[in-house]
Parts: sequence; structure tokens; C-alpha cells
Amino acid sequence: MAKQKTFFTCQQCGFQSPKWLGKCPDCQQWNTLAEESPALPSTSGRSLAAPGRPQRLAEIDGREEDRLQCGIAELDRTLGGGVVPGSLVLVGGDPGIGKSTLLLQAVNHLADRGKALYVTAEESTRQVKMRAERLGSSANELYLLAETSLEQIQKRVEEMKPDFLVIDSIQTIFTSSLESAPGSVSQVRECAGRLMMLAKGDGIPTFLVGHVTKDGAIAGPRMLEHMVDTVLYFEGDPGHPYRILRAVKNRFGSTNEIGVFEMKEEGLSEVSNPSELFLAERPEKSAGSAVVPSLEGSRPILVELQALVSSSTFGTPQRTTIGIDHKRVALLVAILEKKVEFSIAGQDIFLNVAGGVRLDEPAVDLAAIAALASSHLNRAIEPQTVIFGEVGLTGEVRAVSRPELRVREAARLGFTRCVLPKGNLKNLEAPKGMQLIGVRHASEALEVIFD
Repeated sequence: MAKQKTFFTCQQCGFQSPKWLGKCPDCQQWNTLAEESPALPSTSGRSLAAPGRPQRLAEIDGREEDRLQCGIAELDRTLGGGVVPGSLVLVGGDPGIGKSTLLLQAVNHLADRGKALYVTAEESTRQVKMRAERLGSSANELYLLAETSLEQIQKRVEEMKPDFLVIDSIQTIFTSSLESAPGSVSQVRECAGRLMMLAKGDGIPTFLVGHVTKDGAIAGPRMLEHMVDTVLYFEGDPGHPYRILRAVKNRFGSTNEIGVFEMKEEGLSEVSNPSELFLAERPEKSAGSAVVPSLEGSRPILVELQALVSSSTFGTPQRTTIGIDHKRVALLVAILEKKVEFSIAGQDIFLNVAGGVRLDEPAVDLAAIAALASSHLNRAIEPQTVIFGEVGLTGEVRAVSRPELRVREAARLGFTRCVLPKGNLKNLEAPKGMQLIGVRHASEALEVIFD
């Protein structure tokens, strides 16, 4: 009898080799190649391709399907307006961040519209029942299934014909057509592919929970994120109760939307007004504090930037940043040193975004510079002042997108003065009680702020 042919697959990137290698030539990782057998032919007989002739684009019905509201407004916002029938959604995040809690709460609301099946491959049904009672879940059409075999899951889905499906988690599901261990690249790819055909073929909205690696990326092959329709990352600082649900891929909506939650004893609670929450404990008249209206998708959020500039006790000054790009802060420090003539390059610099939020847009540059200057001068910024604008390498302040949303949110929360790029003043009407001050250079902005 001929020996079954095997190959070696990198568990990080999916690279395949006919022989074992100590170092993957693709991702350069050591000891990641594992021996696997080729998959047996699928017996499901399912296919995404509809039989018949090719159709002209104009002949295809382009009407959008009605989205299903899952009862959690922040989740619906991140999904682009609700759950699309037949969609495949991947939710990733650190252990204990609240992925299972979020989906259990969502599927409890969806079960009021039809039958929902929650497949738990990591816990017993009794454990899930205890969590559901703590969360107040009481839907009659919510079914639990403790199973890790993909074939058994497919069988139960075909028998039950649920309207919604949750798989917790994709890394623990395995198919008997492969001899590799659950969680391997081949198992994750094959199981996700079959679940995708199940979701598309029967029109079942399916949620997959995904584990993450130590680098924060979803474990398994990168192809997993390409196969699904939507990829959501659940982020949060273990030291804060706030959680942010961020879309990094969405075929049915924007990838810039976020949802904000607060972890409580009874589960995840929606934060409909995150600006007030992030500014609730802001110290007034304290040097090194600045407020910036950041834009996350279509939502403006006011957050506090805290800076500390102090004398260095070591030969090499420290640079510590939390919630903002480290390289961006180094660039802003260089601008302050060279273009504004602040001697801070040889001092320890610490910059933090209060509340555990992460800011990625360049509109926070001017506020970061103001916070650093405030700490260096030991002069507080007026409490009712908000600052935003992108700063270039020559110190110029550049216009940013959607200034009207930022200014309107600041005015709603009681701020009376806004320092912004001069280029954003065109066609921008100041809200009642709000003073708009346009600046062209970082040095001009600091003169206005500390005048």
C-alpha cells in the first residue's frame, strides 16, 4: 500500500513545503512548520456557484436586502446598519475582552426574530447558560450546542434550519477530512470555507469568534480574513472598563465606524455618548492636558490628551506613548524642537490618551503639540478650549476632514473656543457661543493658546 503523501504547512502564514524547514522562507518565523495531510474531497456537495448561464450585470437584481437589527445599536453601527442575511462576520480580540459576551447578547436579541443556534466549542452548555442568566438572556428560540466537529454542526444546522448562527470559536472546530490538529492553518481554512458555503447557500447570518496571536492579529491563515464579509476587532485596555468594537473590513458598510461599550457586572453596556464619558474625570487647570475632537467614521469623539515633559535622569531620554503612534509623537517633538524652538528633545516625554482610546488620525497633531508645550511651560490650557489640526514637517497647520462635525460636538458639550487650521474656516459657521480661531503654523497656535 502506497504511503499517504504529506506536506509541511507554516502555522503562521500558510506556506507549504514538501519537507520540514526550521525557518519559514515566507514569514521568516522559526519552528512553525507542521506536518499535515491533504484534505479529502468534500462530501457536502455544496457550491456557491448558481447553475445556469452567465448573466449580464444589468440583468441581476441589485436591490439591497433588508438588514436585521441585532438590538445593540453600537454593534449595528459598526456593521454598517445591521446584519445582512447570508453574511459571514468574524469577531476577534484578546482573551477575556468580551467577544462571547457581546455575541451572546446580540444573538439573544436576534432570537426574537427567529431561531438562533449558538455553537460553543470551548465551554459546556451549562457554562454558557450561567453566563446567559447573568446577562439576562431569556429568548425562547435561542438554542445551544456544545460541539467541535464540523460535520456534526452542519448536520444539526440542516436539521434545525436556524435563522442565525454563532460559532465560538473557529480555531476549535475541526473536520474529519483533515488529520491535522484543530487550530492549524489547514483546519481553520477548510472549516471557514465550509461555513461560508453554508451561510451563503442557506442565507444564514453567521458570526465566527476568532482567537488572536500575541501580536494582536487573528490566529490562523491570513486567508480567513479575506474569506469573510466583515472583520471586527474588539479592543480594550485591561485597566479600563471601556471596550471599542472596530471594523477593519466590511463589504456592506464603512470600515471607519466604531462602537463603544462599557463592561459591567451584568454584561456589556452601550455608550451612546462616549465624549462625556472620556472627559468625565478630566482635571481642569492642569498643565499637560488638551482636548481634541477626533473623528471615528461619522462619529466625533472628544478625548483628552495628557502629556508629561520632565528632566531626564538617564543619558538617553525616555519616550513613552499610550494610545497614539510612537513614531508620530517623535515627529511632533522634532517639530517643536526645530520649528517652534522648544528645547525638549533631551527631556523625558510621556503622552497618554485618557480612557484607553487609540487615536490614529493626523487631526490630533496640533492637540498633542499643545499638550507637550503646556507641560513643558507648566501652563494650563483654558478648560473650555478644544484643539485639532494636522501639523506638517515645516510646522504648518493643515486642514482636516469634517471640521463641522468636530466643532458641533465640542459646542454641544459646552466648549466655547476652538483652535483649528485656517484652511478649515472657509464655509464653516461657528455654533452659538463658540469662538473659532484659525491658525497657519504651530508657533501661531501656541501663541493663541497661551496668550
